[in-house]
Amino acid sequence: MSAAGGIRDLRLTLLGTGTSAGVPVIACDCDTCTSTDPRDRRTRTGAMLQFTDAAGQDRVILVDAPPDHREHSLRHRLRRVDAILFTHSHVDHVFGLDDARLYNISMGMPIQLYAERPVLDDLSRMFEHIFKPHTNVNKSFVADVRTTAVLPGQGIDLFGLRATPMRLLHGALPILGWRFDAGFAAAYCTDVNAIPPETWPALRGLDVLVLDMLRERKHPTHFSLAESLDVADRVGAGRTVFTHMTHDVRHAELSARLPAGVELGWDGLEIRPGTAPGGA
Repeated sequence: MSAAGGIRDLRLTLLGTGTSAGVPVIACDCDTCTSTDPRDRRTRTGAMLQFTDAAGQDRVILVDAPPDHREHSLRHRLRRVDAILFTHSHVDHVFGLDDARLYNISMGMPIQLYAERPVLDDLSRMFEHIFKPHTNVNKSFVADVRTTAVLPGQGIDLFGLRATPMRLLHGALPILGWRFDAGFAAAYCTDVNAIPPETWPALRGLDVLVLDMLRERKHPTHFSLAESLDVADRVGAGRTVFTHMTHDVRHAELSARLPAGVELGWDGLEIRPGTAPGGA
């Protein structure tokens, strides 16, 4: 399918849809953690955009690099990653960065990282072996990355895909959501419990909204079900998909209670332009 900028075959995949603990949770025997429904198995949250650019080159853009990225990569048979867009620097969103080194080998080139300056500073501190390899005691096999600092509202072009960072709040922590425009408009907003006034205009005209929904009970740093449904109603995207769900959520049970146009995400869900809720 062709899109703006000559992009073809665009799709957004939810690689992981779980919390920082994942589901099943260690040492838990609840109904969700022991469920045989594969949609109740949730690795740490991350997403991927894939498309073919105007020159015919296949591209892969990651949103965050969770600790389960190796599993995500093997499951989806990834051979390249052209860029990683970060939402924030919490462990469950960045600790897969070390795996970038394998793509360096398969691609023969560095990977570009996009994040706010404080997040890039955190990554440099957390992954000193990558960002300051000259300080390693032994010569090490480390990822080769390049960094670009971004600002909310200032979009970047990724091989014909327009990616615009948006300010969100994760409790008291300012983080980023990302809007993507390339023939269809999608926004990815995880780990959020408040949307500042200046961000609402960036959520207009969406075909797809991927939105944080931790559980039914309120939480100080994540949207609850009622709060996420309010946001979904206000945004009015053609399709709203919830992510970052804890083991309080049983997929089949809660899915049956959601309104039309709103659905629970699951690991491996692929969203393409024009697909209906529940479709691949």
